[in-house]
Amino acid sequence: MSSPQILDRSEQGLSPRVGEPGIAGGARTGLSAAVIGSGFGGLASAIRLQAMGIQTTCYEARDKPGGRAYVYEDNGFTFDAGPTVITAPHCLEELFEVAGKSMEDYVKLRPVTPFYRLRWSDGVEFDYVGDEAELIEQIKRINPADVDGYKRFADYTRKVFEKGYVELGAKPFLRFRDMVSVAPDLMKLRADRSVYKTVSKFMKDEHLRQAFSFHPLLVGGNPMDTSSIYTLIHWIEREWGVFFPEGGTGALVNGLVRLFEDIGGRLLLNSPVENARIATSENEASPFETQHIVKALGQEPRAFDVVVSNADVHHTYSKIYQDNAFSKRRTKKLEGMEWSMSLFVMYFGTRKRYEDIAHHTILFGPRFKGLLKDIFRGNSLPDDFSLYLHAPTVTDPSLAPDGCEAFYVLSPVPHLGQAKIDWEEAAQAYGDLILESLEDYLPGLRESIVTRRHFTPQDFHSELNSFHGSAFSVAPKLTQSAFFRPHNRDKDIRGLYIVGAGTHPGAGVPGVVNTAKATTGVVAADFGVPV
Repeated sequence: MSSPQILDRSEQGLSPRVGEPGIAGGARTGLSAAVIGSGFGGLASAIRLQAMGIQTTCYEARDKPGGRAYVYEDNGFTFDAGPTVITAPHCLEELFEVAGKSMEDYVKLRPVTPFYRLRWSDGVEFDYVGDEAELIEQIKRINPADVDGYKRFADYTRKVFEKGYVELGAKPFLRFRDMVSVAPDLMKLRADRSVYKTVSKFMKDEHLRQAFSFHPLLVGGNPMDTSSIYTLIHWIEREWGVFFPEGGTGALVNGLVRLFEDIGGRLLLNSPVENARIATSENEASPFETQHIVKALGQEPRAFDVVVSNADVHHTYSKIYQDNAFSKRRTKKLEGMEWSMSLFVMYFGTRKRYEDIAHHTILFGPRFKGLLKDIFRGNSLPDDFSLYLHAPTVTDPSLAPDGCEAFYVLSPVPHLGQAKIDWEEAAQAYGDLILESLEDYLPGLRESIVTRRHFTPQDFHSELNSFHGSAFSVAPKLTQSAFFRPHNRDKDIRGLYIVGAGTHPGAGVPGVVNTAKATTGVVAADFGVPV
């Protein structure tokens, strides 16, 4: 049967029905939900749904929870596979609060300073910190004439933060009029300008321009194309700082899993969802006409009132719901969108410790604009690179054996749909080049390595079902943001909702956690469940 668009009962001029599931609250709504994927967006959604009284089952394809936030363990080293920069900790604290718990009982966050150490190939260094006075001293050391420009830039990012994050960060854009209503404010903030162009209006030194415009790369965007709205990341970090979970990002994932299970949720590992289909409800007591029949590998098919997909948005429509006519349209539209770059990520451990290194280091190569063009528009693997180096043992030595250091390094690279690279053949040599370049920062590195592994765009595609091996889903361009991004609720497939990097507001830990807040808020409104 066809599935009409769901309207909020308030949009229909109605109040929730007396006796409708959800009115009782607690665990007695009578509703059930499946969450596909246990990344940060999936776990945040599962926790919120379960806390609202919707009995929730979370399906995870891999043998550990976390999605991109997977954990590798090797020879006593613990390597976080994915997100390592934790900002806006209140997003995480709120998940525990809605469940009636305290985050301190599940996981502890340690502040990181400097937030990042930036190094350029010409020897210039810059410690990116949160304290304004210290940050200004760093700027003075590079170009005193840019201090005033930085102050004006910081004030601009605060205004963008207040509009783009505080006001709109967890608001779903389901109707075009939602976009129209905020368009004047976005235009006042010149959202049509790129991050790099905006920064360049305030600062003249090229090192500082790069220092304050690299952030879009952390969420899959090209600083030359990504809307200036993403400068709000600077103020998020100024406002709340940068953190790292004690025990690694995997410890944060495990804390969220424990929270979900403590309030009655169920997590199924090694259970990739093969397909889901819409069927007429067989529950005569249910006021809802349709249910989703979810079939996961090794599991019996189960019926759910709600499905929230944290799977790659293209995979959700092209594979999981491939038999649905509306899905075919979604798939075609998604394939016409621009997708974020991919990543080459290498994890390695050393038998020695390094003095005076930072937890997070950005190593800029000799090219900036040219390299970005090659990454986002090129059809081959560039010969040079800029790198992000993560050294978690600077903050938490327990992640490596005594006297050892754990690292991961990532290099942004073109996605598979853009550059036809045989990564099975190229990966080892590319990794060798990266390690050779790192020796300028980490002397004697190659001879001290005791374990090493890599994750390529092909792995993003095969292990994470990422379209084109994209690391951050749909690219965060202005024309692919808010209403123009895949919606938090499917307008035609009743009961299907989307969370994660592919929907509003987008990638990054605060971004995907806020997609869960936006999406589950829509679920609550659609089904008359009090939040």
